[in-house]
Amino acid sequence: MRALFIGGVVDNSEMDLDGNQPPVHYPENSGSGRPRYRLHQVGQRDDGSIAYAVYGAPDLADQEVERVADERGYARRFEAIPTIATH
Repeated sequence: MRALFIGGVVDNSEMDLDGNQPPVHYPENSGSGRPRYRLHQVGQRDDGSIAYAVYGAPDLADQEVERVADERGYARRFEAIPTIATH
């Protein structure tokens, strides 16, 4: 699955994530005490697999992350259905 980042120092960056479920925060265990990127949206394919996970910077509002993800067309690009991540 692909991790996509919105806001902060890694805005518009991507990376591959291992596993079947994306972590709620990225990085999972920073140990630095700094706020981490939080999972906002998951794109699921028709077969149930997760195509992508959208992470937002800690200072961004949920609505802004959703707006940018839609503007960047992640769902269309990965041919997946976007859903809001629940924590």
